[in-house]
Order: sequence, then structure tokens, then C-alpha cells
Amino acid sequence: MSRSAREFRIAIVGAGFGGLGAAIKLSEAGFDDWTILERAGDLGGTWRDNTYPGCACDIPAPLYSFSFAPNPAWTRMYSSQPEIWAYLRRLADEHGLRDRIRFGADVVEARWEDGWRLRLADGREERFDAVICAVGFLNQPNVPRLPGLEGFPGPAFHSAKWRHDVDFAGKRVAVVGTGASAIQFVPEIAPRAASVTVWQRTPPWVMPRVDRAFSPRAQRAFRRFPLLRRLLRWRIYLRQELLVSGFLGGAFIQKQFRAFGERQIARQVRDPALRAKLVPDYAPGCKRILVSNDWYPALQRPNVELVAEAAARVEGKRVVGAGGASREADVLVFGTGFSATEFLSPMRIFGRDGRELGETWRAGAATHLGISTAGFPNLFFLVGPNTGLGHNSIVFMIEAQVRYVVQALARMKAARARTLELRPEAQAASYAEVQARMRRTVWLSGCRSWYLTPDGRNDTLWPGSTLGYWWRTRRFDAARYAIL
Repeated sequence: MSRSAREFRIAIVGAGFGGLGAAIKLSEAGFDDWTILERAGDLGGTWRDNTYPGCACDIPAPLYSFSFAPNPAWTRMYSSQPEIWAYLRRLADEHGLRDRIRFGADVVEARWEDGWRLRLADGREERFDAVICAVGFLNQPNVPRLPGLEGFPGPAFHSAKWRHDVDFAGKRVAVVGTGASAIQFVPEIAPRAASVTVWQRTPPWVMPRVDRAFSPRAQRAFRRFPLLRRLLRWRIYLRQELLVSGFLGGAFIQKQFRAFGERQIARQVRDPALRAKLVPDYAPGCKRILVSNDWYPALQRPNVELVAEAAARVEGKRVVGAGGASREADVLVFGTGFSATEFLSPMRIFGRDGRELGETWRAGAATHLGISTAGFPNLFFLVGPNTGLGHNSIVFMIEAQVRYVVQALARMKAARARTLELRPEAQAASYAEVQARMRRTVWLSGCRSWYLTPDGRNDTLWPGSTLGYWWRTRRFDAARYAIL
């Protein structure tokens, strides 16, 4: 028996950018029976969880928002975490989403049984016809398993689990990692701490942040003349999009990246010995390129020391490096990023014949456009495998994915179908193409990064332009699916 649209129940897992965007567009398309399941007590995803000092976006704010829900009130070109979180909460309120979000609903398992049976952490179970996973891939903090860490007597925490009850005044702070969060919070805590020791395994490429405030007059103009706002958004988008060739093997943009990065170091770092520690030995973009104007000045404060060694173990109050360096600390903070290649973890998803998705993807996270995978009917991903970016706004990608998913569900509705499932041959061809294109990118040029799986495969990023991704997702391609 077919189901009507009213009876077709859709679960959206996660209430960040992806989940909220999916809910809005499902409603606009006439799908009314959807529920957002959110494990936390509030919405916002990454921008709810990361509250460390200095937390901000490294994509300009006019582009880091939905095209269908612009924000003329951004106060700066690069918005801070509180502003982005406020934008998402306002979005939910304006579209009446809060009453449709079940907070504290932590999905730990999904199992296909002629529909999806979802089990929550509290033991409750519920059935849905389709599931949209909008959990992202920056939600599982990566904390190194340092021997002796459990014996550290002071506070020890990851930047994504910031301890606001910890007073850094007069404390010796050890910071492990020099990733995107560390270069933001170190300049903030250094003026208060007695000392800060930064443990650096490898230096990042850091580009200048061309930031500015939007005056009240500019904000009024954006409200009154939406065309100005759209023109600014498109200008930023095109500028960011031009950078993609540097990640895809383009020599000219690579040369510009390197020149900008080296010039930033030369301008801001006086000490030749420190400068030598900060120049990466890999191509710009192989690891995530960071943007900051105050990272290098912070490292030159008299109470800040950069130790160019990976932290290897903890001995009581001492952090010991791989090269033998040893420093005492009262507080230990990890700026070591996320386990980006452990998609959907710790949630487990079982498809046809009891296949578990994590195991299925262990030899390669094969999908079509990062949105659907064979053997798992009526299951869709937002910010799934091979859809991350190194150069542009992930919100642009989310919009493209949401449009594709809504079109897929609309096709099911029109056909009165019970299942929509990616054909294995379509998946194989799609994944093979992605991996072939990936081999020509800077991400496989030899560095070790969180983009890569332990066996050196990049199942995280999209090996192309966002414009190319938009083109591929502009229309749902029913021929790649079995719709029954």
C-alpha cells in the first residue's frame, strides 16, 4: 500500500545549519510530517558547541548564511560564534521550527525494517519512512590518547568542550595543537595566563584576515536595498570560488597562497629562529589554510612559547614532547580538531541485510554526491562524505544538497513509492570519479591531515568547485535510483 505525503514521516537528525535548512525547504515543498531530533538541549550544532574565546568563522559572514534567509545585520565581515548562533536561533523562530525540534533526542541507532526504526539513547524507539542525517562531520572532538593524560592533576579539555569555569589568570597553560581553534583562542587567553606553551606537530599556513566592521549605516543600506546585499554576497562567492584552482593543482594560485603566507610570517615575526618553526614544509592547502592577524603576534608575547614538537605523553603536571622537551602546566587545552573521517559516529546505521554503514564505509565512504549510498533506502546525508570544502562556504553546499533531497522525496511522493535507493553501479561510478579527481589535488600531495583516513584516502572533501557541485545537484537524477 502506498503512503500519502501526510503519512510519510521524515526524521531530520541534527538541528544545525543542515537540519534547519532541510526543515524549512521540506515545509515549503508540502511535506508536513517531519521531526528534527537533536541530542543537545538547544539548536545550532557546531555554533552551539564551540564557545571558546575568539571563536569565529573563517568564511565572510554575508556568504556564511542561507541565500533564502539573508542577515543584513552582520556586525563584521567575519562573524563571531555568538552572532552565527543567534542567526540560527532567529532562523528557527522566524520559521516556527522550535516546536518541531525534539531536544535531548540522541539517536544512537537506525535500522532499516521496511522503514527506519530509530533508537534513542534513553531506550525509546520510533519509526520513520525516511531519514535525513544532518549531523555534519565536525561534531566528534579528537582528543589524542596521550599516555598519562588521566593522571594530569589540573583541568584538561578540548576546545569544543570549553571549560568556562576555568580561570586562566596566573596559570601555566599547555595548548596541544595549532589548528583552527588554537589560533583563535591562544591570542585570547595569553594576556591572562602566567604562561602559555603551544605544542606544535606541524605549522599551519596562515593567511591575513581582511576583516572590517559593518557600520549601522551599512546595515541600514543592506536592509533597505537587498540588491546591495546580494551583490556583496556574489562578489565574495566569486572571489572564494576563484581560489579552488589552488587546491586542484593550479600552479598560479598555489604560488599566490605561498607568497601571502610567507609574507605574513616575514611581516609579523621578527625572530629568525621562531620564523623557521612557523614555515610549513608542505604545499598550502594540503592541510586546512587558516586566517588570522593575531596568531603570530600572540606567539611572540614574552609569556608564550612555541615548542615545535608533538606532545607525546603526560607525566604528572608535565607535558613531554616527542623530541624530549618537557614543560609543566596547570591547565591542558586540546586544539586538535575533530575526527572528521568517522562519519555519523557514534550513531550506528544498519541498512538492507543488516549491513552497518560504518563498516561498509571502512574501505571507502562511497556515495553519490555525498547524499545517498547504496543499500540504505530512504536515507540522505547533508555534509556527507566528499562534500567538505577548503575554499568556500559549506552553507552553499548544504543548500544544494537540501534541494536535491527535497526533489528526491517529491519524486517518491509523485510516484507513490515506498523506497528510493541508489543503484550500486551508479554509486561505484560516482565514487570512482571522485577518487580519480582527488588524486590530482593538493590534499594528496604528501602531508598528514585530518582530511585523510588512516590509509591515506580523502573521503572528506569535494575535489572540485562549488559551482560544479551545484550543477550536478540542480536536478534530482532519478535514473541513478531504484524507486519502488
